[in-house]
Amino acid sequence: MKRLLKKLNLYDGKRRPRREENFVLLPVIKAERVYSLGYEVLPIELPLRPERQIYKNLESVLAERLSEEELKYLRRYDVIGDIAVIQIPRELEHRTDDIVWGLRKVHPFLKVVAKKGFHEGKFRIRDYSIIWGEKRLETVHRENGVGIKVDLSKAFFNPRMKGERYRLAQLVKDGEKILIPFAGVLPYALVIARYKRVKITAVELNREAYELGLENIELNRKRLRGEVEFIHGDAFEVLPELPSYDRVISPTPRGVDALALTLSKAEEWLHYYDFVREEEIGGFKEKIIEECSRQGKECDVRVKKVSEFKPYVFKVCADVEIRE
Repeated sequence: MKRLLKKLNLYDGKRRPRREENFVLLPVIKAERVYSLGYEVLPIELPLRPERQIYKNLESVLAERLSEEELKYLRRYDVIGDIAVIQIPRELEHRTDDIVWGLRKVHPFLKVVAKKGFHEGKFRIRDYSIIWGEKRLETVHRENGVGIKVDLSKAFFNPRMKGERYRLAQLVKDGEKILIPFAGVLPYALVIARYKRVKITAVELNREAYELGLENIELNRKRLRGEVEFIHGDAFEVLPELPSYDRVISPTPRGVDALALTLSKAEEWLHYYDFVREEEIGGFKEKIIEECSRQGKECDVRVKKVSEFKPYVFKVCADVEIRE
């Protein structure tokens, strides 16, 4: 409900929500509009937040320094631990100092601001240039109750998949055996093992990501309910030697086709990520159904858009349920 109100610009971020017995009162603006959506609106004045807790976004902060035309060029950015990762288009390069100032105002805990470059090499590692702060790209990112040590100069990590990792953790049941190829620094494995008593086998080819993953297991040891076995190696060489698993989660790198391999190792569920053009999503679903048939499996397939990768191209997740 809170997310919906924020999306509609109806949530009053200057005030605190309040619990009253079995109800939660959420602060809103434009009461008539909220009422017109079918929700009850009460004439109650909720307490104001301290100034330091009032939500601000980068665009609203920079409105006092950038023109309306310049604000149109602002791009989405990521905060990974205490590092902000931004993309500055050519039209705003002369405003770099102002953008750094705005980021620090919105996120006072930042220690590094890095400008995003292009992906390089087979491990999808971006090139970054530090434009403010400490000269490092290593940090500990916190999400879903775990700490994830990341070095952006050595391993790929996408903080925008936080919601997906939580979604999968809620789908998993205690006692499952789970396989995760292309596991990176173990974000999926850690979040799932944080919530569920499971046995996870993860596979990663990038040696530096693998070593960071081992550190992350130790970093979260006391928080984890499940067990994580981490294997260094090429998924296409390692997986054929492994048994089948209740559930396979494949955060597949762009340009890699691991559908047949990962499906062959799944007994009940496969969650397969890929990058697909919008008009080809139906064909992607058919491809999965055909591969299920080829392997003698009867499958129900649901494809959901996870995020927009670029115009008309989406990162999607196919939730494949394998029926007996």
